Amino acid sequence: MSKKFFLSAPHMSGNELKYIQKVFESNYIAPLGEYVDKFEESLKSYTGAAHALAVLSCTAAIHLALRVLGVREGDDVAASTFTFIGSVNAILYQGANPVFIDSDKESWNLSPKLLNKYLCECEKKPKALIVTHLYGMCADIQKIADICALHGVYLIEDAAESLGAMYNGKHTGTFGDFGIYSFNGNKILTTSGGGMLVSENKEWIDKAKFYATQAREPFVHYEHVELGYNYRMSNVLAAIGVAQMEVIEERVAKKREIFEWYKEFLCDYDEVEFMPELPNSRGNRWLSVMTFAKTDYNIVMKALEEANVESSPLWKPMHMQPLFRDAKRVVDGTSEELFSKGLCVASSTTMTKEDVKMTCDVIKSCL
Repeated sequence: MSKKFFLSAPHMSGNELKYIQKVFESNYIAPLGEYVDKFEESLKSYTGAAHALAVLSCTAAIHLALRVLGVREGDDVAASTFTFIGSVNAILYQGANPVFIDSDKESWNLSPKLLNKYLCECEKKPKALIVTHLYGMCADIQKIADICALHGVYLIEDAAESLGAMYNGKHTGTFGDFGIYSFNGNKILTTSGGGMLVSENKEWIDKAKFYATQAREPFVHYEHVELGYNYRMSNVLAAIGVAQMEVIEERVAKKREIFEWYKEFLCDYDEVEFMPELPNSRGNRWLSVMTFAKTDYNIVMKALEEANVESSPLWKPMHMQPLFRDAKRVVDGTSEELFSKGLCVASSTTMTKEDVKMTCDVIKSCL
């Protein structure tokens, strides 16, 4: 293949340049401006979230959530171990201690059973839980939310990869005390870089906005009592986001179609297992993900690379990372096994069925 197929390439809707031009005409290219407001409104309208705050990144959003919830140095914060490090770095920003919870086989996401076991047996209750909806697929979020409520633990949903995913008709990111979305360059929608924090609690979002704008007090001069951050999204990036939100359902439909093509072309190979989808849920299939029972995924990766097709191993669990060698963990080997066998394959929404077939032909040659 001469054309490069990426894991998840940016895909513009067509209106991005028009909205950016309007931003330049207004001269409001810095933080704040009508498109920041419009982007927040479009996200609220789509997900049903009551309040939203556009920020520089998903990690910034998680950091703000932890700060608003009062997570401090020495506190414990539970988190999915099977995730990208951006989901948990903010725990360290606050001087808190991560406690990693393993996945279940039904969803590959955080295990409600292991979470409940930990909360029933731990001597020190975590202040919050950060649960990741991995690769755009829903965790068993209602059970997780119920467990957190029972034990008095704040719930932060890392829906960075799962915009458009729903559980029982309700959007991921709207079950917890806070929800977080990412608009990084490889996400299902992108502003090139950016994130969104949502909550039903207006006071919390207002407090997060205060922290995100350098914690400036309401004086004519610059007055500061608390530590703040420069975390607000620019009007230019928000304009891109407004255009991207106009096509979110098209992108979800195409991602799910690409996944079905992979299943169709690889259905005769028993050793290939795809990431499952929980009943009563709709994942966005941000990336098509599979494991190989016999074949070394490195062999498949090399063959795909030679064919100009991007692929990637699954996330290395956080409890296996040298940075977190001393962290508490509740694990049963599920995420370690998935990491040892799994591969993310090219899932860009510009791919055709023939593109996926050619990719599958390369994978088949390795099995």
